[in-house]
Amino acid sequence: MSIAETEIEKLENGDCNENNVFFQALEEVIRSIAPLLESDPKYKKYAVLERLVVPDRVIKFKVTWFDDNQNVKVNTGYRVQFNNSLGPYKGGLRFHPSVNEGILKFLGFEQILKNALTGLPIGGAKGGSDFDPKGKSDFEVMKFCAAFMTALHQYIGPRIDIPAGDIGVGGREIGFLFGEYKKITLKYDGVLTGKPFMFGGSLMRPEATGYGAIYFTEKMLEIENKEPLDGKICTVSGAGNVALHAIEKLLQIGAIPVTCTDSQGMIYDERGLDILLLKDLKLEKRASLEAYLKTHPDAKYIPISEYPEGGHAVWNIPCYAAFPCATQNELTEIDAKNLIANGCVSVTEGANMPSTPEAIELFLSQKICFAPAKAANAGGVAVSEFEMSQNASMQKWSFEKVDKKLKITMRRICTSVALTAKDYGVEGNYVDGANIAGFKKVADAMIAEGI
Repeated sequence: MSIAETEIEKLENGDCNENNVFFQALEEVIRSIAPLLESDPKYKKYAVLERLVVPDRVIKFKVTWFDDNQNVKVNTGYRVQFNNSLGPYKGGLRFHPSVNEGILKFLGFEQILKNALTGLPIGGAKGGSDFDPKGKSDFEVMKFCAAFMTALHQYIGPRIDIPAGDIGVGGREIGFLFGEYKKITLKYDGVLTGKPFMFGGSLMRPEATGYGAIYFTEKMLEIENKEPLDGKICTVSGAGNVALHAIEKLLQIGAIPVTCTDSQGMIYDERGLDILLLKDLKLEKRASLEAYLKTHPDAKYIPISEYPEGGHAVWNIPCYAAFPCATQNELTEIDAKNLIANGCVSVTEGANMPSTPEAIELFLSQKICFAPAKAANAGGVAVSEFEMSQNASMQKWSFEKVDKKLKITMRRICTSVALTAKDYGVEGNYVDGANIAGFKKVADAMIAEGI
């Protein structure tokens, strides 16, 4: 039995298999890095893999707060500090009812390799709570954030752990969290990223992940000698920051994004989406995408009840490039078959692990240009590190400077992943290239710092 198969069997029989999504992420990485494990005995000698799959610590705490009717509410908060061999822990906070320890372990593990690929001095972590900001007043969100930070503040710091935003945690929540941190500690530290610009935030942070995914895709298509995105039909899922700004950047470079989805359905506008309207509906009014039809009656809305069984309507639309930017495992094997049958050339993951293993296997076997999340959506954490640099030097960079640095970073990541894949005999496989490149950086640092 190979080293990789042995390690997977250990994980199947251990605690790592308690959560399917976490185990799915681990299995993908281990299979990808098999050539590295077999060719260099130092990784086995120093038990790097066994050490890497277990977080340095998992912090779990109770969050008690009052709603607007003065009822006592109780939620659970977490921070999974996974690995800091390359730098302080770095990763977002997610506020959503689905949050649990297993989901955060999956996200934190992915964050280690993603952050390593940026080449920036940051480790990996993830955190959050099962609190749902939807339907809550600003005061309720503020009171929850204050209670959450009261429990979390002792475990974070600008040289220890720097959280950011994620699903359910935007500029409003980060502002409330930062305000409470200052009250408790009396410090004006760069302890959070994604802050509002007026007190230390970086320009372009909301746009970073979506823009970065497009920059990565442009470079990948260039490396693989494919036609550029200009003038091409593109499909996008999701309606949050990542999806909306991916759509925005696609429009800026001359592509034609035609779809957008939320939890209730999909909008399809074959002429190209109205990004200003979408931003107003989803970021300002928090309305359903169905409201898009009031302004553009020629567009088509498909409710989730009419989606094909085992698949999603968005991936039935013929396209040149697809961008899943909603949530994990949203793009299934059936969806992959539909995309391939309709002539899709490129798939880029904007969300965290949105494609199932079966879908990824199909894309790779059919030589589809496939950009995995840990490489393609690293733009967000890259700009978060830029914010840390600005905070440390007490400077503010222009939008143009941040955008230029982001583009350079994403193109460098893409090139590094492509070259690593070629070096290990899997040219064109950006999944294996990303996993090997990220793992090698972290593993070598772990060995260098000793046990």
